[in-house]
Amino acid sequence: MTTTTPLAGLTESEARARRDRGEGNVADLGTSRSYSDIARANVFNVFNALLVAIGVILVALGRVSDALISIGPLFLANALIRTAQEVYAKRQLDRIALAGRTKVAVIRDGRERLIDSADLVRGDLLHLRPGDAIVGDGTVIGEGPIEVDESLLTGESEPVPKGPGERLLSGSYCVSGDGFYAADRLGARSYAGELALAARRFEVVKTPLQAQIDLVVRIVIVVVAVTSLLILLAAVLEGLPFVRLVQISAVLTAQVPYGLFFMTIVAYALSAAVVARKGAVLQRVSAVESLSNVDVLCMDKTGTLTTNRLKYHGMRPLGFNTRDDVEPLLGRFVRSASAPNRTSQAIAAGISGERRTPADEIPFASSRGWSALAFDGDGSAEGVYALGAMEALEPFMSGGALGSNGALTAQAREWSDSGLRVLVFAGNPDSVSLRDARGQPRPPRLAPLALVGLSDEIRAEAPETLAQFSRMGIELKIVSGDDPRTVAALAKRAGLTIETPPVSGAELARMNDEEFTRAAMRATIFGRVDPRQKEKLVETLVARGRYVAMIGDGVNDVLALKKAQLGIAMGSGSDAARRVADMVLADDSFSSLRPAFREGKRVVAGVTSALCLFMTRVTVATLVIVAVSMLGLGFPFEPGHVALSYLTAGIPSFFLIIWARPDRRPELLPSLVRFVIPAAISTILVGVALYVGFHTRVLEGVQTYRIPTSVAASFEAFTGLHYGADARFGAAAATIVAQTALSLFITLSAFVLILFLEPPLRFFTGWAQVSRDKRPAVLALALAATLVLIIAVPQLARYVALFPLGPGAAAIIASATLLWTLALRAIWRTRLFERFLSLSGVGRRAADSDR
Repeated sequence: MTTTTPLAGLTESEARARRDRGEGNVADLGTSRSYSDIARANVFNVFNALLVAIGVILVALGRVSDALISIGPLFLANALIRTAQEVYAKRQLDRIALAGRTKVAVIRDGRERLIDSADLVRGDLLHLRPGDAIVGDGTVIGEGPIEVDESLLTGESEPVPKGPGERLLSGSYCVSGDGFYAADRLGARSYAGELALAARRFEVVKTPLQAQIDLVVRIVIVVVAVTSLLILLAAVLEGLPFVRLVQISAVLTAQVPYGLFFMTIVAYALSAAVVARKGAVLQRVSAVESLSNVDVLCMDKTGTLTTNRLKYHGMRPLGFNTRDDVEPLLGRFVRSASAPNRTSQAIAAGISGERRTPADEIPFASSRGWSALAFDGDGSAEGVYALGAMEALEPFMSGGALGSNGALTAQAREWSDSGLRVLVFAGNPDSVSLRDARGQPRPPRLAPLALVGLSDEIRAEAPETLAQFSRMGIELKIVSGDDPRTVAALAKRAGLTIETPPVSGAELARMNDEEFTRAAMRATIFGRVDPRQKEKLVETLVARGRYVAMIGDGVNDVLALKKAQLGIAMGSGSDAARRVADMVLADDSFSSLRPAFREGKRVVAGVTSALCLFMTRVTVATLVIVAVSMLGLGFPFEPGHVALSYLTAGIPSFFLIIWARPDRRPELLPSLVRFVIPAAISTILVGVALYVGFHTRVLEGVQTYRIPTSVAASFEAFTGLHYGADARFGAAAATIVAQTALSLFITLSAFVLILFLEPPLRFFTGWAQVSRDKRPAVLALALAATLVLIIAVPQLARYVALFPLGPGAAAIIASATLLWTLALRAIWRTRLFERFLSLSGVGRRAADSDR
């Protein structure tokens, strides 16, 4: 489109020169983090740093293959999975921004034409019409009055009149009138851009799960490091050869649960894919887990609780008028305005009518509170008609018609108390004049024809979603720039229970810190608050230990979104809000939060189960090493035994995460204490007893009796020593048999732990109730069958350092496993450990957990 205007604007050469000087709208598409930021955050993080450290240690010990095979894939998977998911999220958000990128009418070389908003430069002259977005800060030029909706900046949904010389801010848009403005601040220099840059300075907060896993891993690293140092020192003093020292070091470093990092990332990535299909795009993979920890949900009203659209509620005819008399007049009125606004569009969508060209028009202005049209030449609608607020039209009513109408006043109060916007439609069929002698807007005496009710349209899914969050124990708070009473009424319409009076921004401004904190904690509705007050409210709640999510769509929500532990933006909202949010509801639907919440709980449940297995394995292995070393019976594990950890922790953890259900589970650390310590202590006691028993028996047998030639040959193949020739043969033979018995028992006990975590039968209940999902039980059986296969194939058994044992030894190990199962079952069922440590009732996931 190209038209000639009386204003010249910039020339194309001037625009090119300014763009070359960096004065263009360069930040228009700053929708999310850059690719380099995403890659940097996912390569250089704590998890990968620990993996690299372990890899360096293995290389230093000469175990390069272990570093490449065990550490390398985990490092790459950890970085690539997270990076791929977040790059996908960035592309989704960029597509949203690109689809919403506006064309703007700019004056260049005295002609008006449409260009992409990204092609604007400082000093460009733009033409504004109703519905046009204001993409940069600037000053109104010329005479035409315009009305601007600044709800994305202030939260206030009422249009704001702007005259010559007044400032326009990016993030708002024109709702009525026709005018021009000169853009002088674009991109990052604009009001919206500055708020977004300020928000970017805040650091990302770890989720509770990440913080707890980080704590657990750090504790394990410290314990393993100290244990390793003492054992290696003892080994050096005993004069063990360097090869044996390397083998011991490999076993010790394997106790760090670095596979857990990979499992956590897999859990995040799988959940991110699920919620993405439901319409929620995650900019950070941990956002879905954050949602499951939320106990306070703050949200703006405009654009979040409501759709930012008005909805026609109804009309009540006044006096002797009937609906058939008034409705055609009102329908014609709203369709005939030259500059329709949200009010007229909402009414037009609710009633029918024909469009006519008015003889004169007074467009709506919030400073007046009304609009009017004059029609001439058609007796069916001849005269003056006006639509506006009751108090604004009262001075023009005949004989104080509004004040004397008790039914009208009662209806208006009833509608107002329910959150409706109440307007009066009035008319005078005997006049077509809208102005006084000086040409100023002034309608003739009017008679009220009807009362019109409009409502902010509540999002269809909002009541159900809010009710569900309330049932989950999440406290809801509405934080808006609108009038507190209006916000409260709308919140009630959405089904929110309000037990405390609304609080206004003016009241917050007068409060000291203690009063502000008390109001933030107690109140549900906050109105007429500015962006800084929103930020302070969120910051105060976080400081008081609440886990806060903030839902917003406008520039005015940016600071609060970033201060919250979880920021959620609407897809149709401002670029600034989408840029800083952790989660974006691409289709603006609250319904996306429900599956996201379930996925968050599922992540916590799955990772908790995985951690229980990992930490039981680590605790058992570490303490068994300490116990056996103290007894002076050699070292209890071989490097080959480390491969069995894939059966005991790696593979089952992976599937438990995939199959996890969104159960209400306790906090991670208390759950670990209750599961790991009883399981580990019982396993250690039985395992060390088996180790000592087999070691003593075999050593005595080798030293006292003549063992068969075939058995001696097997021992020689494993130990590299010769029977009858090497003095260390007996101790070595006893050690490998004891190691095998211990490893088989620990492996079998790990399979049973899967059954305790997800009991297929009542026999295994104690830690949890019977599970409807039988797949974990099938997995445990499959892993047990795999172990039998490994034992049956000599090459596989030798690879994992398992010495072939006879039927008698196998029966002893099986009996010990059964006794251990019964003992651990009794401990959990009687809550023996909990009662001993006085832990009953705190963070327990027991038989009464919600499944």
